[in-house]
Amino acid sequence: MTIKVGDKLPAANFAAGTAEGPKPMSTDDIFAGKTVALFAVPGAFTPTCSARHLPGFKEHLADFRAKGVDTIACVSVNDAFVMKAWGESQGVGDDILMLGDGNGDFAKAVGLEMDASKFGMGGRSQRYSMLVKDGVVTELNVEQGGEFKVSAADYLLAQL
Repeated sequence: MTIKVGDKLPAANFAAGTAEGPKPMSTDDIFAGKTVALFAVPGAFTPTCSARHLPGFKEHLADFRAKGVDTIACVSVNDAFVMKAWGESQGVGDDILMLGDGNGDFAKAVGLEMDASKFGMGGRSQRYSMLVKDGVVTELNVEQGGEFKVSAADYLLAQL
């Protein structure tokens, strides 16, 4: 079942890339007591994700902060090393929390996984954005079939 507005995020684990190596993080570590703009991409270093999705959130960082967002987080079914390298290549620094959902456990738990086998990518996450307040989804924007509209930073920002 796909998560919906009003639902609490299920317990899941992620890994964030750090200088010391992968740092395990739970949904509680990321979302408890915070307002988080979370966006998911099918893959790090992929064209739309690198040219538009991640840069949009980087560009609007101050706008999100001004609207009360504590954390902007990007998640993908990639490992922590890839997410760290992608964040570095995009110059996000510590401004955006780059989360690896290496086995796709979070994508499956929220019902937003997809099969990208026809592209040689296996199980992945759908492209979406959501606003999460203290672990509860308050906005959810899931893209349809290869589009990039409702998961964009400016779309989520307009919902705040």
